[in-house]
Amino acid sequence: MVDFTSEVKTIPYNDDKIFAMLSDMSNLERIRERIPQDKIKNFTFDRDTCSFTVEPVGSVTFQILDREPNKTIKFSTTNSPIPLFLWIQLKQVAENDTKMKMTVRAELSPFLKPMVSKPLQEAVDKISEIMAHLPYE
Repeated sequence: MVDFTSEVKTIPYNDDKIFAMLSDMSNLERIRERIPQDKIKNFTFDRDTCSFTVEPVGSVTFQILDREPNKTIKFSTTNSPIPLFLWIQLKQVAENDTKMKMTVRAELSPFLKPMVSKPLQEAVDKISEIMAHLPYE
């Protein structure tokens, strides 16, 4: 198992608003237009799952495994070429000041690790940056 962790991001909202949005994947509808249609196709989601196709990776489905209100949201892939676990941690430090960190744990063979480590870390960094700038209202 290899972990890929984002930098701690500051989000200018209370943890309850952030948790409410991130723990319900149907809220992805609010940001659908920000998703690059040339890179991500067949994008579908409901409250607990999100599926999409990415070239050359293929089809990927994430499912929420656990929600700890205002603290942690844990996800796992149910359909993916590489088994992934993802969790988002939230910690409110002041009114409208919440820290967020995202971690992805991947089951990588020694053969795959050198090829996918950099793209996975870049994806974690990009997704966490996008999440830090979402409208949580």
